[in-house]
Amino acid sequence: MSERDLLGYGGTWPDFTWPNGARLAVSVVVNFEEGAELQVGDGDARSETMGEVTSVVPPGKRDQGQEQIFGYGTRAGLWRMLAALDESAIRSTFLFCGRAVERLPGLARTIVARGHEPAIHGWRWRPHADYDDPEREAADIERCVEAIMTATGQRPLGFFCRGGESPWTRELLAQRGFLYTSNGFDDDLPYWDRSPASGPLLVVPYALDSNDMKFFHPNGFVRAREMVDYVEDALGVLEDEAACGLPRLLNIGFHLRIVGRPARFAAFRDILRLLAGRQEKLWIATRAEIAHAFSAAVPPPPR
Repeated sequence: MSERDLLGYGGTWPDFTWPNGARLAVSVVVNFEEGAELQVGDGDARSETMGEVTSVVPPGKRDQGQEQIFGYGTRAGLWRMLAALDESAIRSTFLFCGRAVERLPGLARTIVARGHEPAIHGWRWRPHADYDDPEREAADIERCVEAIMTATGQRPLGFFCRGGESPWTRELLAQRGFLYTSNGFDDDLPYWDRSPASGPLLVVPYALDSNDMKFFHPNGFVRAREMVDYVEDALGVLEDEAACGLPRLLNIGFHLRIVGRPARFAAFRDILRLLAGRQEKLWIATRAEIAHAFSAAVPPPPR
């Protein structure tokens, strides 16, 4: 049986406030994956099947339709979303796939120059659980760091991969001095993973429910307003818990090719406006800022 921590804080959460005195922090994440997905046209054995519709192109054949669905994100969606971030004065964390940055370094540079945090989203848009050995995974992590630093001038401090990590991912991140990993879906607060031999690694959890990928799932959102209402419901519950003195974190995830589309863009725009209008109750911060603040308030426990 695998070793799993199903207890967490056990109902006794650390007592602290975020830097502005709020009990509830909010992280806005934008995923930059376009150009790093599987595509036969890029030499892969198959193309990514998840998109606006399930691909009907046979495996092994180039799927130019899927290429174009992804391409919309960087050609059109990005600019719409950057304008909305500027309008709301909210800084987000961009999860960059390394190969996407290698192909579009100017876009990555523009994003970071506008105040957003660069973090690693894997070299390819694939699960790190796919890696069969730590050496290949380590080489791809280092390629990501180099590509992002070359394009933006900033070293990424955080990590999140599609799907799940490998057995070695957290050790590789700890060895390389990463501030945090976000492959955790199991809490409303950051927490320390003490298992890496190189030292404890902070987990800043992510969320797949308050995430626009639900527009691509049959049990998810259809109209833009549905995601806005969902996030507003989450804020209401967490604000009530924060009012009772419990520190909390809400994660909201977006993708260029999903909410960058006009019919879904209202979800992104209106959630940003919702957050901007409630700043007296919230601390809206990048994931690196959240990791630094939590580390200062809740240092890692002794082994």
